[in-house]
Amino acid sequence: MTATLSTPGSRFGSKPLLRSIRLRTVLLWLVIALALAWSLAVFSLIALRWINPPTTALHMQRHFQALIHGVPYHERYRFVPLTQISPHLQHAVVAAEDARFYQHHGFDWHEIQIAAEDDLEGSRTRGASTLTQQLVKNLFFGTGRSVLRKGAEFTLVPIAEFVLGKQRILELYLNIVEWGPAVYGADAAARYHYQTSACNLDRDQSARLAAVLPAPLRRHPSRMNRYSVLILERMRQMGW
Repeated sequence: MTATLSTPGSRFGSKPLLRSIRLRTVLLWLVIALALAWSLAVFSLIALRWINPPTTALHMQRHFQALIHGVPYHERYRFVPLTQISPHLQHAVVAAEDARFYQHHGFDWHEIQIAAEDDLEGSRTRGASTLTQQLVKNLFFGTGRSVLRKGAEFTLVPIAEFVLGKQRILELYLNIVEWGPAVYGADAAARYHYQTSACNLDRDQSARLAAVLPAPLRRHPSRMNRYSVLILERMRQMGW
């Protein structure tokens, strides 16, 4: 009768090997899942050239937050063509949120540099996100912050610029952006805050609505006196 000899560590060496294989498998599936999610986002951007979004990641996030906190949620969201949105509001939003919107290709590197310098000095008072970046974030990521989100956003923004074009980007942004609790888009905002349609907004109303955008859940147009005056001045300087 012969005895079977085993080399030292053969029984124990297999466990690290199995763990390594499992880790590689998990990482592989994670990469595949991320690639599929990114591809879906790209196909969605292509479709958005012709199809109006029924909802966005931000809308779903707010709805979920309301459910978690047991708060009533009555969403106001109606998509309207850009031609039915007051030019005053279009100009006010561009002046307030992205003055170089028609010059850059998705990223405003000048504003990014200024924001980075402000960060180094500890005196940052302005953001550097363009309307295209904000559109991509609202569509696919909501308000979440992470390195992964930033990386995905960085790759999707140029695609949005190429596929959609400036006018469609502006149309989408004005229709999905948050303008108050469960209030999304220019027409819902106009009716909620001013009891009128988006096409009837005047210059002052438009500037006040644009002033709300950096913090739509905390700000109200009626209290945006100083900032709305600044936006009106920016509009004048830009020839609007």
